[in-house]
Amino acid sequence: MDVVAWITAASLAAWLWLLLCQGFFWRTDLRLPPRAEPDVWPDVCVVVPARDEAAVLPDSLPSLLAQDYPGRAEIFLVDDGSSDGTGEVARALSERLGGLPLTVGSPGEPPAGWTGKLWAVRHGIALARARGPEFLLLTDADIAHEPDSLRELVAAARTGGFDLVSQMARLRVASVWERLVVPAFVYFFAQLYPFRRIAKKGSRTAAAAGGCVLLRTAAAERARIPDAIRQAVIDDVSLARAVKGSGGHVWLGLAEHVDSVRPYPRLADLWRMVSRSAYAQLRHNPLVLLGTVLGLALVYLVPPLALCAGLVTGSTPTALLGAAAWAVMTATYVPMLRYYRQTLWLAPLLPFTAFLYLLMTVDSAVQHYRGRGAAWKGRTYARPDAAPEQR
Repeated sequence: MDVVAWITAASLAAWLWLLLCQGFFWRTDLRLPPRAEPDVWPDVCVVVPARDEAAVLPDSLPSLLAQDYPGRAEIFLVDDGSSDGTGEVARALSERLGGLPLTVGSPGEPPAGWTGKLWAVRHGIALARARGPEFLLLTDADIAHEPDSLRELVAAARTGGFDLVSQMARLRVASVWERLVVPAFVYFFAQLYPFRRIAKKGSRTAAAAGGCVLLRTAAAERARIPDAIRQAVIDDVSLARAVKGSGGHVWLGLAEHVDSVRPYPRLADLWRMVSRSAYAQLRHNPLVLLGTVLGLALVYLVPPLALCAGLVTGSTPTALLGAAAWAVMTATYVPMLRYYRQTLWLAPLLPFTAFLYLLMTVDSAVQHYRGRGAAWKGRTYARPDAAPEQR
């Protein structure tokens, strides 16, 4: 075989390893674990950091106010320096709809060394602790919950003895670009952090989905949350690592009753979402960036290119190896497309989507070295620190 065929064989070997040895990341059947309703429901405080979220709050906050929770629950929405009347919109919704008690607070601008969201979370947790809750639900302002969401989360945490239960909210897939990019975002996340490994005690894999995190207050105190991760841009993964690193039991899975209502209709919107934190995930290390680019090219781009090259040059081994690797890749993506109720014809397009993510990652590094760092809602973090890796 020629050099191209050997490279394609390496790509196929990588896909067979991912298929069988990476925690079955491609399976989408991991939902909230078996749970039983407790005899006495614990107190819960819901903390919602919100910056310039007046447009989405009417679609999300009513779902929290309407939670059907048998115990005592209260919502603390932290208006993080909004300029669009976020706090006023939240108060008006609470007054009109009733439901769970709502307190709107404001922490002021974050001091040096803090990201804005975590500074808001710190303020919300401080307000909540005065109530002495057993659990804190950390949820984003663009997340809508079905009425039984909170009780299901608490029952799962109590039954399984988990210190952190997180659900990956189902993201919106309405526009063409959302259909192409969003399911792949969750697919890639699960590939990096296989959900089944996260729940295993003794496993060092840890991650959470920041849109929906139920956290024991005692575990938060033990892990010094959020102070221990105050500079983290990828705060959900850092949060899970801190909890697991302090001896906590963590669970992460896909959601059935939790949805994001934030639209990303254009490619530019999705590009910003990914590129703002991609280089932070690589710890701002150019060698890790180079390895990531080469790895993405080998795993996702080589199979279709090798198939085409083999057909053009008449190299049967190259064409067959490329076709086999592309087929395995496509098959592993099908469950995620089914979860998002999307046409399966998108599965063979995964190499193109991966190429977009490769460009987004490179752009993230370029913006970092231009001094722009991670930018979100009018704030720029020139050099955010990711939590130390725990493998």
